[in-house]
Amino acid sequence: MSKDMYFFVGAIIMALVSYIPRALPVTLFSRPIKSKFIKSFLYYVPYAVLSSLTFPGIFFSTGSVIAATAGTATALVLAFFERSLVVVAAVTVLVVFLVGFII
Repeated sequence: MSKDMYFFVGAIIMALVSYIPRALPVTLFSRPIKSKFIKSFLYYVPYAVLSSLTFPGIFFSTGSVIAATAGTATALVLAFFERSLVVVAAVTVLVVFLVGFII
């Protein structure tokens, strides 16, 4: 097979793989979901997926695990006290920079 054919087959496979998870729920679940448990479960799925994808990257984004931990702790404390996203991001970056500079 030529390189162009591999590219074409790969593009078709990627299109199918990304389309099927979007089309299946529409076709399988045509009735509204009435179960409170399933509704509450599905409500938290995006948050769980986002945090599971983001959280490991936090500790490998810097050269120091200590600086990453200090930044994470800072972000969690500021978020707990309901500071804005810009404030949380700016202060966290500053803390990571300072801790990385000190260590």
